[in-house]
Amino acid sequence: MKKVKSYYKSKDNSFNLIHGDTFKVLSQFDFYFDMIFADPPYFLSNNGLTIKNGEIVSVNKGDWDKSHGYDFINAFNREWISLCREKMKDNGTIWISGTMHNIFSVGQVLTELGFKILNVITWEKTNPPPNFSCRYFTHSTEQVIWARKSSKVPHYYNYELMKEINDGKQMKDVWRLPAIAQWEKTCGKHPTQKPLALLARIILASTKQGAWILDPFAGSSTTGIAATLLNRKYLGIDSEEEYLNLSRMRREELESPEIYERILTKIRGFKSTSQLSLYLGKEPKTNSQYDALPF
Repeated sequence: MKKVKSYYKSKDNSFNLIHGDTFKVLSQFDFYFDMIFADPPYFLSNNGLTIKNGEIVSVNKGDWDKSHGYDFINAFNREWISLCREKMKDNGTIWISGTMHNIFSVGQVLTELGFKILNVITWEKTNPPPNFSCRYFTHSTEQVIWARKSSKVPHYYNYELMKEINDGKQMKDVWRLPAIAQWEKTCGKHPTQKPLALLARIILASTKQGAWILDPFAGSSTTGIAATLLNRKYLGIDSEEEYLNLSRMRREELESPEIYERILTKIRGFKSTSQLSLYLGKEPKTNSQYDALPF
């Protein structure tokens, strides 16, 4: 078995990056994660146009985001989800984001592979770009499928916290949260970067402190930044060195206590800027068998 080479490790070994192809990397080490968040290609780079910052721009993000037909999309999703399944603990869960371009394929593949789909979260963006053609409804949502590995093994869900931050009512599967804010781009930006508010809620809902989280399409590692702020451990894999460097800069920025606290208080979705910090002080911790990755 080829030895995996780490691209970057934080001083405490809790934030890890690997430069490589997820399809190759995941088969090269033995490790089991509590949770996986994946933001795979949506396959929507189809030469369309959108509005960004008041200007008409192309939706194309790169060759990695171009569709080659339904069979290609299904095969792609089946392969990476199968590899991720092998790296999950028996009681682990996976969250996968998407739009109409890929989410139906993802749901089908999850069912085929024996996952139990728990929810399909609709993320309603409070600040979506307008539809300049005026021939369709404004595209203002993305979906995030939450599934557990086994239909028979219970998963972890922090019901009480989700109820607490939802004014004492059961949290619904429609989340109204802002898209990425300017303060989240201080080190640069990724074309499909997710907001910390979304990842923070996902991580708090389905893991305890100390949990290991995998992101097989790391991008700028919003998953890892949220994991660090919430006292979890993270491995991100990406094939683009440019974005791994962006991830590294974002993580090193948190070495400053002032920046760490400032970013923590900016995460939306809580009743006050102090609610999250207060909760983290009393949150349950996981009994992880791993202190560090095996490479």
